Amino acid sequence: MNKQGFLYRVYDLYADGFRHMTLGKTLWAIILIKLFIMFAVLKLFFFPDFLSTHAEKGGEADYVATEMTERAQP
Repeated sequence: MNKQGFLYRVYDLYADGFRHMTLGKTLWAIILIKLFIMFAVLKLFFFPDFLSTHAEKGGEADYVATEMTERAQP
């Protein structure tokens, strides 16, 4: 790879920065844990599978289309 290329220099900058981090690694770990909690754990408790309870198996697309057209009409 050309060591003078722009993409290589950008990659080298970030790789070297992450390699020499001390406090930053802890902060990134906290950020990743928070993202996991927000997207995995909270989804289980606060966002139930609405279509499985209201639409029949295999007819989810028809249910959504019907609901959208009925609600769009004044």
